[in-house]
Amino acid sequence: MSAADRPGLRPGVRLAYDRVRDQYALLYPEGVLLLNETAAEVLTLCDGASVGEIAARLAEEYDAVPVADVAALLDELVRRRLVTIAGDGRPVPPTAPPDPVEEAPPREPVPAGMLLELTYRCPLHCTYCSNPVAPSTERGELSTEDWLRVLDEARALGVLQVHFSGGEPLLRPDLTTLVARAHRLGLYSNLITSGIPLTDAAIGSLAAAGLDHVQLSVQDADPSAGDAVAGLRAHDRKLAAAALVRRYGLPLTVNVVLHAGNVDRLAAIADLAVGLGADRLELAHTQFYGWGWRNRAALLPTAEQLARADRAAAGVRRRYGARVEIVYVAADYYGDRPKPCMQGWGRRQLVVAPDGGVLPCLSAAQLPGLGVVNARDADLAWIWYESPAFNRFRGTEWMPHPCRDCALREVDFGGCRCQAYQLLGDAALTDPACGLSPHHDIMTKAANGPLVAVPRRMPR
Repeated sequence: MSAADRPGLRPGVRLAYDRVRDQYALLYPEGVLLLNETAAEVLTLCDGASVGEIAARLAEEYDAVPVADVAALLDELVRRRLVTIAGDGRPVPPTAPPDPVEEAPPREPVPAGMLLELTYRCPLHCTYCSNPVAPSTERGELSTEDWLRVLDEARALGVLQVHFSGGEPLLRPDLTTLVARAHRLGLYSNLITSGIPLTDAAIGSLAAAGLDHVQLSVQDADPSAGDAVAGLRAHDRKLAAAALVRRYGLPLTVNVVLHAGNVDRLAAIADLAVGLGADRLELAHTQFYGWGWRNRAALLPTAEQLARADRAAAGVRRRYGARVEIVYVAADYYGDRPKPCMQGWGRRQLVVAPDGGVLPCLSAAQLPGLGVVNARDADLAWIWYESPAFNRFRGTEWMPHPCRDCALREVDFGGCRCQAYQLLGDAALTDPACGLSPHHDIMTKAANGPLVAVPRRMPR
């Protein structure tokens, strides 16, 4: 980056001040970056000024601010696709300095993101859906008032980003009301949708309410194959939904779940997503929970397919990486290191199920004796800090060998508790996705079962 470059925020990125942490943060489609004072100071000056002008303005307040240091910081943010100098960046709006507040520092850990599964109802029948095969319906879905209270409590707790998901969140008639409340609270809002119920009126009202980003699922580049997985004629309606999102100027992520039936069309899927105008493309191998776990034998690609997919993903990055953010989520079943599920149990993320159960991860309700507490019955802060569910696998003290002695224990946090339970019958054991697990060889051997996938069938 040169002194003449004029940095700005990428579309879909915004700067926010978090009073809970007394800290600035960059909010973007799938994450939160907390900023130190120097980075925050530099970004607040990205109002159309050049790098040289930013350095000069900083030098008026501080001793000797080299242009190279400012450029290096901004280069890192460019690398992370949060800032751009390509001419399409947005200046940071003027930000009033926060009023000083005499408050005790927040209690760690402070959550940054929250997934609200507003409903399990969905028009699609995808065989890889992670929703429960037999969800609890005893208490019904949370009311509008319940969800609004959850949003209020989440922001007070320190949550900065909310994902509205399901099922299909557009089937909730109060979605615009919830997005509007999230916007008023300063939360970054992301809609995760099949796109099937999306209309011009719906996306228009959501955009007006302050929706920040849309993540649209696409099943395949081949229309007939995509429709077969969806269980209805969905492909063309998804293309129309993408066009509506772009018409209203909202950033768009196209998300594609990869499995044995579509993984060999990875490159064609990327071509389709780029043609739809996606800002981001998520190519994620199936995570085997819910219906995906039920159908894993039919969905699991072969090792040869995985190797081809890895090569194809590298080619997609070379072809489109300068234009579109490419996120490729590798498969657990042929790897040797586990993923840091939810960035660590009870560390950064929480999930609220349609019936109000507050969970450390999407699939944790299946774990026996976890002690899940309902948002109707307790304040979100108490659930986060005090409930048995969130403390069971928080930190590293619970870890068995080899996790307890591993140098990566605070990088992958022991991997996935639900995967350990599903494959080994004990959520406290080392995730067998890890090559150091004594049970690592079970990963591919466990995928026995019907080779014909059962479509998801849930209330619509």
